[in-house]
Amino acid sequence: MTDHRQFNPQDLLPHWLLTGALLTLLIAANIACHIWPEQIRLHIDAEQRLLLKSIFYAVTIILFPLVKLLRHILLRLNQTMPGKKTARRRYFQTVTTCLLTVSWIGGFGVLMFILGDDYNTLSIFSLLAGLGIFLHKPDIGEYRSIYAALILQNTDLRT
Repeated sequence: MTDHRQFNPQDLLPHWLLTGALLTLLIAANIACHIWPEQIRLHIDAEQRLLLKSIFYAVTIILFPLVKLLRHILLRLNQTMPGKKTARRRYFQTVTTCLLTVSWIGGFGVLMFILGDDYNTLSIFSLLAGLGIFLHKPDIGEYRSIYAALILQNTDLRT
């Protein structure tokens, strides 16, 4: 089932590397938009961008509570579902799913900037993506709860 080695806080290193990589990607996209604005902008009419920007804002507003609910469900499934996956692997899948989902928000800002919107929209979406990454960063307490639940589940199966 799961490995029975001692709990090690270093188990979250890949989780933090993923978090750092997504933040680096978000920062790099913003830097690119500031360094080469004219080379990457398409300057589409403002009326056409307005509908797309409104849709992106609505999706962003919906994504925050949806990802919170998704994380809660995935954490409970990680604690209760039988299987051979380790706590580390289960938690990595949960963190990856949540972080990649909220990272789309930063992509919305970059896309709107490429379509011709101003820096304000880029900043708003980027800050919201950064907030989402911060809110869904790896948490040692969540990992410990999965680890403990799997140990307990394996103990119950042997008795």
